[in-house]
This record gives sequence, structure tokens and C-alpha cells, in this order.
Amino acid sequence: MRYEAPSPARPTFTPTEQFQSPTEQIQSPQQQYQPPRQQYQPSPDRGYEPRYQNDQRQYQAEPPGRVARPVRTRRRRRWPVITAVIVIVLLVLAVAADRFACYEAENQMADRIQQNGLPVKPHVTIEGFPFLTQLAAKDFNDVVITASNVTEGSLTIASINATLHGMHLIDGFTGARIDNLNGSALITYQALANAGGFPSDIKLGPGANSSQITATVNVPILGSTSATVQITRVSANQFNVKVVDAGGIESSLLGNLVNYTYTVPQLPAGMSIQSVSATQQGVMITITGHNTTLTQSSS
Repeated sequence: MRYEAPSPARPTFTPTEQFQSPTEQIQSPQQQYQPPRQQYQPSPDRGYEPRYQNDQRQYQAEPPGRVARPVRTRRRRRWPVITAVIVIVLLVLAVAADRFACYEAENQMADRIQQNGLPVKPHVTIEGFPFLTQLAAKDFNDVVITASNVTEGSLTIASINATLHGMHLIDGFTGARIDNLNGSALITYQALANAGGFPSDIKLGPGANSSQITATVNVPILGSTSATVQITRVSANQFNVKVVDAGGIESSLLGNLVNYTYTVPQLPAGMSIQSVSATQQGVMITITGHNTTLTQSSS
């Protein structure tokens, strides 16, 4: 009897199954299985502690026994702040030095003006900032001079206000040349009456216009009567008051008011009287000067 090996069984497919070729079961290298990357997570029972973490880095642990390195922080640049502070301090010192030098110059200038004949020491203000640049150029644009209660003899000037324009230092700071100046001086009516020795019952006041003064006197029988007094400039340092209409008042009752000339105390820096006028406060003297010189007194 002859033996025959059984033939291999052929696979059978049901109608619902699809045939897959062996080639379709082979995956490309890109499709091969790749195990997921596992991130290290320190175990709490091993004593590891995280060192630092930022937006993109994960925790890194230091093994036990190793000292963790300190976290390096980025230092901010402080040099702009330090530079700004230094600049501010230098500016403050420069301004302080400028003001101190200005104060010393004003004080010396006031002494110089008093040495030139003004009975009192005035207050001097050098306008403009900075002062040191004007001093280096030996030119001051504007200098303001003020003084109060300037008395010479029997006449007292209540106030003097003057501004010097264009002051140039000369002769090694021992003198100055002044381009021009203008100002005013006020003499009250009471000071005018005291200096003229007028009778005490005469009351002076402003007149009908700026060149006239009204003198009011209590006359027996007539009562309160007024006289008109004319005020005029006589010279660079003198002015005159004179009765032009007595109004029926006897001249003996008017005293020196009939005709009296006043001499103004010596004004500084070549100032002179330009005009006089009557105001509500008193007699206002307008003073002026051109191309004058302020020198140091030899005394």
C-alpha cells in the first residue's frame, strides 16, 4: 500500500473578511513602535529635592549629601542711576556756588555804593542766572538798587529804587562803567514839611495836577483855607516848592512854604534828578543817569 502525505490546508475566507497581503503587515521604520520618553520624577522616599525650574526646564534634583548651588539672579545695571545721582549732586553744588558768589558780589557792590556817598548801605540785587558767567565776562545786564530811610541833613527819603542797565567792571574790579540807569525816590509830605520847617498846622497833599501841592491851613475867622504850591526841579540834586496862590492866607502863616529849595542826599552811581511830581504818597523824584562811573573810594 502506498502512503501519500496530506496536502496543506488552504485558508478559507468568509465573505465578510478581506484578504491582507503580507506586505501590508510590514510597517515602515517611521511607523515602528517607539516607546514614550519618560521624564524623571524624583521619588519622595529617596530624599531628592528639586534645585530649580524655569519655563522650559524640568526639575533637577541634587543627590543626598550635595549642597545645592545658589540660584544665579541677573543683576540690574545700576550705573545709569548712579550717574544721574552724581549729575544732580554736581548741579546742586554748582548752583549753590553760583548763588554764594552772587551774594558776595552784591554785598561788595553795596559797600562800594555807600562809599560813593549814599548815607546808608543799600540792598543790591544782580539779575540774571548764572552769575559766574556774567562775572567772567565782567558784564552785568541789570543791577537793582534799593534803599529805605535815606537821610541827609533834615531831609529824609522814604525809599529809593533804581535799576542799572549794562554794568561793566573796569580797573581790575575796582570800578564799573554804567551805560544807563533809571529809578525813583519818594519823599513823604510829612518829611517835606519837617525838612522845610513849615508851621505844624499846615497839612500838605496832592494838588490839582502832578506839579502842584495843596497846603491846607486853619486861618482864624476864615477857617480851613488852602494854598496852591508849585513844585519844580532846580538842578541835578535840588528841587523847589513855592506858593503860587495863597488863597487869602497871610505869608506869615505859611512860613518857609512861601519859597523853599530842597537839596537831595547824594545819590549813588551818578544818579541825578530828572523830574519831580506830586503823588498821593508824597513827592516822587524821577532819577536817571547815562554813561556814569562807579569807583572805589580811597578812604
